[in-house]
Amino acid sequence: MIRTLVVDDDFRVAGIHASRLAKVNGFECVGEVHTAAAAREAIDRLQPELLLLDVHLPDENGISLLRSLQAAGSQIDSIIITAARDLNTVRSAMSSGAVYYLVKPFSFDQLRLQLEAYRRWRHELESSARADQATVDSLFNLRRAAVEPAACPQPRLQPTMQKVLDAVRASQKPIGAAEIADQLGVSRPTAARYLGALDRKELVTLELSYGTTGRPLNSYTVRRNAP
Repeated sequence: MIRTLVVDDDFRVAGIHASRLAKVNGFECVGEVHTAAAAREAIDRLQPELLLLDVHLPDENGISLLRSLQAAGSQIDSIIITAARDLNTVRSAMSSGAVYYLVKPFSFDQLRLQLEAYRRWRHELESSARADQATVDSLFNLRRAAVEPAACPQPRLQPTMQKVLDAVRASQKPIGAAEIADQLGVSRPTAARYLGALDRKELVTLELSYGTTGRPLNSYTVRRNAP
C-alpha cells in the first residue's frame, strides 16, 4: 500500500480527497492535515510516501513546502491539487518535484487515473535493477500514462434513483441536489441522498465548485459507464 497524506486547507475537501483515495487499490490514506506546519509534523510521524498537496495553505505556500522537503533530502512524492490555474504555478510545481498537477474541480476518474499511473511507475521503478535506456523510457512513459476506465457491469437502479441519474445526464453542466429536487418534485435531502448513492456506485462524479464564500458546492456529472 502506498501511504498517502492529504494536505488541504479545507477540512471538508480534504475528507473528500481521502474518501476518493480509499477507493483506489494500492493506496492508504494515513492522515489529513490542513496547514504546512501540520504537514511537516505528520510527515515526520507517519512517514507517508505520497502527498496530495494543496498550494494555498494558511501558513505557507504548498510549493514552498515541497521545495523545503526536497532541499532536506526527502524522497516523498507529491501530486499537487489546487484551484490555481496560472502557468507559473504549474511550472513551479513541476520544477519542485511534483509528479502531477490536478486543477480543482476534477473528477474521481481523473484522480484515479493519475494515482494508478503513479502506482505503476513506482512498481516499475522499484522492480528495475538497472537503469538502461529501455528501462528509463519505460519509466517516463509510465509516469505520463493515463488509461481508459475499464467497463463495469451495468447495475439495475431503483426507479427514483434512475430518474435522478437521468436528470444528471440531461444537464448541460454539473447539477446539484436543489436543481434536481425542483425538476423531479422531490425534497432536496432526498435528491442529495440519491446523488450520494450514485456517487458511491461510481455512476456520477462529484464536482466541487466554489461560490462567493469560497466554500465548495456539490454538483454532479454523469460517468461514462452509467446505464
